[in-house]
Amino acid sequence: MAADPLDPLNALDLLEPLTTAHRPMGLRERKKLKTRIAIRRATHRLIAEQGYEATTVERIAEAAEVSPSTVFRYFPSKEDIVLTDEYGPVMEEALRRRPAGEEPLESLRSVLTRTMASLLAHEPEETRRRARLMVEVPAVRARMTGTMAGTSRLLAGVLSDRTGRGADDLEVRVLTAAVLGALGEAMVYWAERDQRDDLVALVHRTLDTLRGGLIL
Repeated sequence: MAADPLDPLNALDLLEPLTTAHRPMGLRERKKLKTRIAIRRATHRLIAEQGYEATTVERIAEAAEVSPSTVFRYFPSKEDIVLTDEYGPVMEEALRRRPAGEEPLESLRSVLTRTMASLLAHEPEETRRRARLMVEVPAVRARMTGTMAGTSRLLAGVLSDRTGRGADDLEVRVLTAAVLGALGEAMVYWAERDQRDDLVALVHRTLDTLRGGLIL
């Protein structure tokens, strides 16, 4: 039987579509990851069954077989559970492994498009539900900015190292923030159009727009 890509013990297999090397996880890290995934799975299952508003942290905790305080220890809010995935460190590692002379925007393009493809392959329902909630629930859309900012900081740190710029370089921060913001807008656009479009193609189109500007 093939391994479930979302099985907590195989969760870092999500890394494989992006890079073949990663640091082995210790027992403590595996336990934390198992708990995070259990909370996320319970949340998405409950939202699918009873809707977003009816899915309380208390019900999530009960379904995940943890305490409400444990839920809050891993996720500051319900919106964070919906928006957070395990791909931040994966993307960071994949970006470090891009060719040294590659243009930063093209490195980001490769990592983001492959991440979207992997999400659609391994977590299709969660990915689609997350995008719909960005459109339907104002609190989720508002929180998206914060979660994107965290990923942006991770990627900016890698680009700073790769380009020899300072850790707080403005141009690196602007580039990564613009790319991640554009990615979020592409996902909202995808959801508004009932997810009929090819999401990976939309990400390419989005980054083409950042590169070339709006052609009149």
